[in-house]
Amino acid sequence: MEIKSELDKRISEIEKILEKYLPREEGYQKTIFEAMNYSVRAGGKRLRPMLMQETYRLFGGNSKAIEPFMAAIEMIHTYSLVHDDLPAMDNDLYRRGKKTTHAVYGEAMGILAGDALLNFAYETAAASFLLEPQNPNIGKAFLVLTKKAGVYGMVGGQTVDVESEGEKVDAGKLYFIYRLKTSALLESAMVVGAVLAGADENQQRVIESVAGLVGLAFQIQDDILDETSTLEVLGKPIGSDKKNNKSTYVSLFGLEASQKEVAKLTLKAMEELQGLSLKNEFLGELLLYLIHREK
Repeated sequence: MEIKSELDKRISEIEKILEKYLPREEGYQKTIFEAMNYSVRAGGKRLRPMLMQETYRLFGGNSKAIEPFMAAIEMIHTYSLVHDDLPAMDNDLYRRGKKTTHAVYGEAMGILAGDALLNFAYETAAASFLLEPQNPNIGKAFLVLTKKAGVYGMVGGQTVDVESEGEKVDAGKLYFIYRLKTSALLESAMVVGAVLAGADENQQRVIESVAGLVGLAFQIQDDILDETSTLEVLGKPIGSDKKNNKSTYVSLFGLEASQKEVAKLTLKAMEELQGLSLKNEFLGELLLYLIHREK
C-alpha cells in the first residue's frame, strides 16, 4: 500500500466534511468565525478524524452519522492547539508553518476562538442525534468524546503539565501527563469510531488500549522531534519544551532510550490490534505512520 497517496485521498475527503460544518463568516461576530476557520484551515494531517473513520470502517460502520463526530474531534484538537500556543501557555508564534491564531488575531480573540471551537465541536457532534435519532450508540459516543476531552482526559493532562513546569517529574507522572494530554484524544477518536459502528465492550477496550499505546509513542516521538528536527520540517518552533522548563521523555531518559521506548510501544500496539479478528490494512499503516512521522 502506498501510504502517502492513501493519506492524501482521505485528507481530501475529511477536508470536505470539515468545510460542511465550519461557520459562515458573517454578522457582528464575524471575527470569531474568521479566527475559528483560520485555525481549522491552517492545515494538519487530520489524523484524529481519520483514525475515527478507519476504526468505524474496521467494525463495519457505513453511515453518515460518523461525519459530525469527525468534524467535532478535529475542532477539539484545533482548540487545544490554539490555547496551547497562547502567551500564558507555550507562547508560540508558529504552528503548522503558519502564524498561530493569537499572533494573527490577538490574544483575546485567540482565547475566544479556542472557547468557540470547543463549544462548536459539541454542537456539531450533536447533529448525529438528528441523523439517527433511534441509535443509542450516538449518546454513548458523545459521552466518550466529551469525557476524553475534559478534566478526566486532555484538560486534566494539560493541567498537570502546566503545574509541573520547572520540575523534574518522575516517569510515572510523565506517563500520566502523556496519557491524558495526548493519548486521550486519540483514544476518543478510535473508541468513538468503534462505539458508533457497534463494537462490543471487549473490542472497545482493545481499541482504547491500542490508541493509548499509540498516543504514548506519538508523544515520545514528538519529544524526539523537538530535539532533532527543524522549524522548516516540523512547522513549529523546536525546543519549546526546553524553553518552558518542561520535563520530557528525552530529558529524563535520553534520545536513544526514547527511540527504544517508541519501538516497544509500537510493537505492543500492533500486536493488540492484530489480535482482533477484523482487519483494516490502512488503519495499521496509518498508526505506524502516525508514530514514525517526521513532523
